[in-house]
Amino acid sequence: MSSHYDSSNLQALDGIEHVRARPGMYIGSTGIEGLHHLVYEIVDNAVDEALAGYCKNISVTIKEDNSFEVSDDGRGIPVDIHQATGLSGVELVYTKLNAGGKFNNDNYKVSGGLHGVGASVVNALSESCCVTVCRNGKKYKQSFSRGVRTSGLEVIGDSDITGTTVCWKPDAQIFTETVPSYEVLSRRLRELSFLNKGIRIRLEDQRVSEDEGKIKSADFYYEGGIVSFVDFLNRTKKPLHDTIFIQSEKEDSIIEIAMVYSESYEEKVFSFVNNINTHEGGTHLTGFKTALTRVFNDQMIKLKQQTKNCEKLEGDDVREGLTAIISLKIKNPQFEGQTKTKLGNNDVKGLVDSTVYSELSNYFDQYPAIAKQIIQKSIIAYEARCAARRAREATRRKNAMDSMGLPGKLADCSDKNPENTEIYLVEGDSAGGSAKQGRDRKTQAILSLWGKMLNVEKSGESRVVENDKLYPVIQAIGIGVGEKLDYSKLRYGKIIIMADADVDGSHIRTLLLTFFYRYMKGLIERGHVYLACPPLFRIEYKAKKEVHYAYSDEEKDAIIKKMIEEYNIAEDKDVDKKIHVQRYKGLGEMNPEQLWETTMNPETRNIIKVTLSDEYTADEVISMLMGSEVEPRREFIEKNAQYVKNLDV
Repeated sequence: MSSHYDSSNLQALDGIEHVRARPGMYIGSTGIEGLHHLVYEIVDNAVDEALAGYCKNISVTIKEDNSFEVSDDGRGIPVDIHQATGLSGVELVYTKLNAGGKFNNDNYKVSGGLHGVGASVVNALSESCCVTVCRNGKKYKQSFSRGVRTSGLEVIGDSDITGTTVCWKPDAQIFTETVPSYEVLSRRLRELSFLNKGIRIRLEDQRVSEDEGKIKSADFYYEGGIVSFVDFLNRTKKPLHDTIFIQSEKEDSIIEIAMVYSESYEEKVFSFVNNINTHEGGTHLTGFKTALTRVFNDQMIKLKQQTKNCEKLEGDDVREGLTAIISLKIKNPQFEGQTKTKLGNNDVKGLVDSTVYSELSNYFDQYPAIAKQIIQKSIIAYEARCAARRAREATRRKNAMDSMGLPGKLADCSDKNPENTEIYLVEGDSAGGSAKQGRDRKTQAILSLWGKMLNVEKSGESRVVENDKLYPVIQAIGIGVGEKLDYSKLRYGKIIIMADADVDGSHIRTLLLTFFYRYMKGLIERGHVYLACPPLFRIEYKAKKEVHYAYSDEEKDAIIKKMIEEYNIAEDKDVDKKIHVQRYKGLGEMNPEQLWETTMNPETRNIIKVTLSDEYTADEVISMLMGSEVEPRREFIEKNAQYVKNLDV
């Protein structure tokens, strides 16, 4: 490295060059998320046209070569020459950062893409990009490559329609993943259709599916808007009342809220601003929660539902069992960063607060029976929360003198730095014993679990903290449970669920994942939860004592076939004599050395990180499979039974 440093060492990259040099700054990553982000940027432009009242239909196509095409029937990108730059509107939008029609409110009253970088970023990160515009009775076309034009804007024919079509192929020089997911795109497009009632969005995947042997497609159109969204999210739960819809226009802002309570314990509140999912909430969500709590407490007094034990409800109490969508359309949203996950407009809090308080109070006055039912549910939630707090305190006192509050079955590791450590939650004492003997004692802790733990989907928090199979897990992890989770106290960087590769093991994994999702979701969101992958078979060529492990029937057959070919084994009579295949029925059948070699050695093991890419589907699946409602589960089993392979039970 040279010590010489002057102005000759400095670089001044223009917009397109900077995007290609630092793509993560603009689309988050160069993996699958960034690949999908390109689609969202172009679709969002079409949706902005719809919000302005000029577009009704949007079409998204995944081509056979994994390229994309997005079409809309909006006004079409301007094609005239921009006086300040001398470029056509199309070239300006697709080659210059911070250029577009969304910096003032004359063209678009509301928009998610306020920075003017979406289209140009897509172009910059594509090996080819072609824009076709129908406007002024003509059809125009211009082509680009990696952000640079390869042809001028030319008229290629006449047209009696208006709209824009963008075709592009993501650049393999930029992206580590170039194969898009139909399912992921489908979820986002469905969400956009819910949030913008009356807009029809079609998705078509022209790649022939290996499983089904045909192309996949879906049409999304929801006249009910976010009311349909809430009903969709809540379809595996039993609602207590019809969905409540609140709508208001104040100070050039459109506020829409749909909400319903069910018999479940979970709170599901999703917030959006100009169609952008504000995962981290913001002032609009704060306003909603504040108003909701005020309304409930006022109504509790009005309806004389106060009790000696419950004189005032808190936020967690009034949101138990709530599914809600909060959707705002505002002129100048102030987001935190380009990723737009949190709203910062201070005035929005008051707007949402006053709207929700007024409209929901009126609703409860009109339907007092519904108000009484929901408030009674909240009172029960308050009492359960108090009971859970007492149970936690009692359990802490009980365990205060027992290994500093750690569970007795925990074999802890010596390293106390969570960045280096991991804990295995192991099914059964036998497997736990092997794991304790085979582990790396410095970095690997073992907690043996016995029997089936509580299904938290059917239980309140007080039962969770009192459960003798779940509380040791809570103790060992260290972050607490319920009201106050402190992730800074996490004792292990990896939490690895290690269960048998059979039906019972799958059930235990599902029970634990349900617990983590409902009570410690941040562990999943932060990437701390993993699944161990123990092998199903041990295959040994006896003559050489050569051992291989297989994790599926297909892998087992491939290993045996390779041995037969390599050692010239006669398939008809010598295979069983020379090759020994052991089918593991449980982790307890492995000795410590085998368990270490196959499942615990960081250099050779396979583990699966549990991620949360679609919270809507995750909540639906957990509610359906683990909840109290039987009918949705029966329908799911009947629909998917054909895909289940024969299992050794």
